[in-house]
Amino acid sequence: MTPTFAKLLFGPLLLWQGRRVRATALRLPEAAGERMRAGDGLRLLIVGDSSAAGVGAAHQDEALAGCLARLLADRLGRPVGWQLVATSGHRSAQALAQLQATELAAADVLVTALGVNDVVDQVARGEALAALDAIDALARERAGVRLSLHCAAPPMQAFPLLPQPLRWFFGRQAAGFNAALAARLAGQASRRVVHLPEAMQRDAAALMAADGFHPGPRGYALWAEALAGHIVAAWPQGANRSTT
Repeated sequence: MTPTFAKLLFGPLLLWQGRRVRATALRLPEAAGERMRAGDGLRLLIVGDSSAAGVGAAHQDEALAGCLARLLADRLGRPVGWQLVATSGHRSAQALAQLQATELAAADVLVTALGVNDVVDQVARGEALAALDAIDALARERAGVRLSLHCAAPPMQAFPLLPQPLRWFFGRQAAGFNAALAARLAGQASRRVVHLPEAMQRDAAALMAADGFHPGPRGYALWAEALAGHIVAAWPQGANRSTT
């Protein structure tokens, strides 16, 4: 069964389940802590939604930004600077608007963590992908980014918070978003899709926070490890770039 047919067949049920989830879900705060740190090595710009903001972790040190910067600093041998521009609930277009309104520090690598809210809010894929294109262009123009890593949407079919058939429906929609993103970036060497590591896809529920929707600290650590591997492989000289 295709998601389109399921939406027609189960539309009222999916709508009811979605509203009930929003009304009853445990709401965790964004991770505490600063959202910008200086470093004399590689510099990161992280843009996204609640997962980028660290919902599910107590502090940014154990969320995506802190874990990723720490891993890269260990591997590259120099402190990594980073700036986090992220807000819970943001769709890709909203993240773009926030980025446009933010004073950006110089950065080498852009990491985006977006797509889940586009799926949940049923945003047209073309609209969401256009916003990601604009985020990439803005980061290159205003921050000097030269490598962009766009995180794929997670396996929503494994989210414990979501009941069936809503869980299946969002899982299929997330997979379709990822396929469209990969097709959009095909042939662009400086823009890449990064999927969650196999462990997070296989054991998603076990690595989630208490809300059943966001990663917990172990999940963020694994996610950061996957991103760090891509960055080091693509940017081995990143720690040696002089600051601007």
